[in-house]
Amino acid sequence: MAEDLIVGLDIGTTKVCAVIGQLDEHGGVEIIGVGTTPSRGLRRGVVINIDATVKAVMAAIEDAEMMSGREVHGVFAGIAGGHVEGVNSRGVVAVTGRNREIGREDIDRVIDAARAIVIPMDREVLHVIPQEFVVDDQGGIRNPQGMVGVRLEAEVHIITGAVSSAQNIIRCINRAGFKVNDIVLEPIASARSVLTTDEKELGVLLVDLGGGTTDVLVHLEGVPYHTEVVAVGGDQVTSDLSIVLRTPNDAAERLKREAGCCYLGALEDPDGETTIPGVGGRPPRVVALRQLVEIIEPRMSEMLTSVRGQVERAGYLERLGGGVVLTGGGALMPGTTELAGEIFGLPARVGYPAKLGGLVEEYYNPMYSTGVGLVQYGAARQGIEHFDMQSSESGFTSVWDRMKKWFGEFF
Repeated sequence: MAEDLIVGLDIGTTKVCAVIGQLDEHGGVEIIGVGTTPSRGLRRGVVINIDATVKAVMAAIEDAEMMSGREVHGVFAGIAGGHVEGVNSRGVVAVTGRNREIGREDIDRVIDAARAIVIPMDREVLHVIPQEFVVDDQGGIRNPQGMVGVRLEAEVHIITGAVSSAQNIIRCINRAGFKVNDIVLEPIASARSVLTTDEKELGVLLVDLGGGTTDVLVHLEGVPYHTEVVAVGGDQVTSDLSIVLRTPNDAAERLKREAGCCYLGALEDPDGETTIPGVGGRPPRVVALRQLVEIIEPRMSEMLTSVRGQVERAGYLERLGGGVVLTGGGALMPGTTELAGEIFGLPARVGYPAKLGGLVEEYYNPMYSTGVGLVQYGAARQGIEHFDMQSSESGFTSVWDRMKKWFGEFF
């Protein structure tokens, strides 16, 4: 990849999205190309058809290349799906530095101690994210380097995933002719793009409403504390419309996007109607917009209620001073924030990707949140000052550090 290009690749259940970022003269990043194509090779975030996924990856990147006028060689790819799990862990070590001064080696050792959890053979650690350090019972420390102490503890958030899922993503991208610079959990990338620092500090729930899954990430005191995946997404809403209205899936998807609403109070024209195309030579039918709400709202309510239950069982619902942020393509449906506000009892907003400059009109859409976040993550990994990792993420362990030994034969 050209040194000044950073490319994010979001391989989702319903779409593959490529976002090309370029360094500007001030050391920041601006978006110069985006490309999106339908995805047919995944189910609930997991690759089930290699060839279809390869074609979608190639098409999305080609579209982004055409818009930017640049050639892509490597990407920062996202990973998601029902196989992802998150757990919090704690490690303790004795400080061994001269005069009991805590050094980088002590920090690395305590993080290694915290990530020493038992996981099945078919799973691997994707990320290890430090939450806080404790020096001789003094907690709330973000970076203990240079401090003096005898005992060093670390609390971390560990995210694990299926080895096969990561392997298949790597294989698809390589077959499409591109190198994988790094793999990032998609909610982590989306959070970087749509959440503010204040929201993260206050406590915020990020809900990424995708086509096959709904990804959940809780930030408290600036760092992730809870990761979860609900194996239901916008595709299920489309399926409900298709079954109830007896119309093909493509027509139901178009109906959802053009006329769908998931909260009756947000319906602009309660007495309005829309047309459903006929099937098999039959004439088109007219359906009331209110009827669409009656089909869509129960499913959306079920998804969000499931998320609430998970967050409540984990004990974080009462700590979300920053409210709820909804992103992903599903967040565009009218009534989503109103429904979420009612279910969670918290303020809710739609999360749009950060405005980095460049083609703002083209990418300023929740469906590009993950792609833009991957570009920001890539910029941070490359040490660009403006997008440098927060101090709380200084010990962020990337899946790529371990994948290099798994996938050596692919490079």
